[in-house]
Amino acid sequence: MEFTLIVVLVIALALFFDFTNGFHDTANAMATPIATGAMRPKVAVAVAAVLNLVGAFLSTEVAKTISSGLIKEGSGGVLITPTMIFAGLVGAIIWNLITWLYGLPSSSSHALFGGLIGAAIVGAGFGSVDYVVLLDKVILPAALAPITAGFVAYCATKLAYAITRRYDGLPDGRAGFRFAQIFSSSLVALAHGTNDAQKTMGVITLVLISAGVLSPGSNPPVLVITACALAIAIGTYTGGWRIIRTLGKGLTDVKPAQGFAAETSTAATILASSHLGFALSTTQVASGSVIGSGLGRRGSSVRWGTAGRIGLGWLMTLPAAAIVGAITALIGLLGPVGVIIDLVIAVGVIVLIFVISKRNNVDARNALEGVSEVAESGRVVKIRKVKPKNARRDAA
Repeated sequence: MEFTLIVVLVIALALFFDFTNGFHDTANAMATPIATGAMRPKVAVAVAAVLNLVGAFLSTEVAKTISSGLIKEGSGGVLITPTMIFAGLVGAIIWNLITWLYGLPSSSSHALFGGLIGAAIVGAGFGSVDYVVLLDKVILPAALAPITAGFVAYCATKLAYAITRRYDGLPDGRAGFRFAQIFSSSLVALAHGTNDAQKTMGVITLVLISAGVLSPGSNPPVLVITACALAIAIGTYTGGWRIIRTLGKGLTDVKPAQGFAAETSTAATILASSHLGFALSTTQVASGSVIGSGLGRRGSSVRWGTAGRIGLGWLMTLPAAAIVGAITALIGLLGPVGVIIDLVIAVGVIVLIFVISKRNNVDARNALEGVSEVAESGRVVKIRKVKPKNARRDAA
């Protein structure tokens, strides 16, 4: 079967989602090194973009979960149509942009899953979703991964501060974690590419299977992998500064040692999940790690109000995107006219969100204002003994 207009439209929309995924999730790797002064903002997002690009070529296990696992297709399953996939992508993109507008580090992954599930249920019934895969590969990792990453970050932060104790008159060595953060944040960006870029690869592979271009169970073609890698890299380079602000200073004041601990924990969790084919949320993992590192540093405090808003966003993401995807699917199933209506509404909502965002613009210059004092406190500190006033008098 040859390419049709709807297939081309879905591929274009999927790549745009990949772009939004990139700028939505830049903060996962680069919020903490920017907050501590380990990397300059523009340099940080450029490094993240390159490593996202490289990471996208390292694995395809997560892509297979989406293209031949979550939504049934082909022999013995329900053949999802390109129109349904189009509707699911609209739901994911709109939710992604809404949470970006409010600076909430919600899950791009769950937005995508929710949109696809809502559209598939409306278009092909409840039997179109493999609920075992949904539970094993999406819901359970979503519940366990941020807790696991948070616990690891907590322990790593405790260890980092235990082995770099401050002694009178001697440097504590914690400023060295600034340089270590360059490595650890780069590892997170690489891990992000191995996990998140694959989700769009899976969607495009799914639409090619549904259109008969690929056979069921096919791996993502090299051209699809390359296109998705470039889309997420370009999106990452644009910054996503609103969410960088939230993760960089909204949850806790991040210092170099705890930033290194959070990033290392995030990278380890994401890489392990990518190897196992778990399509987890890198945003949830990064947020859990930042909270864990904040709890691990003595004297630090976690802003639980912000954490609560982020948690609420996590809970709402999958069902909210599913509802939008379902509504979009209902309209799209009217035929070509319905698809056009969906497209017009989606473009209108996207433009409106960007117009609203300009009223309170957040960019590299103002995303992390006020964190310089926190960053400076991570440098080498020498503690001098001060003689009591009475001792001075006696000496006189």
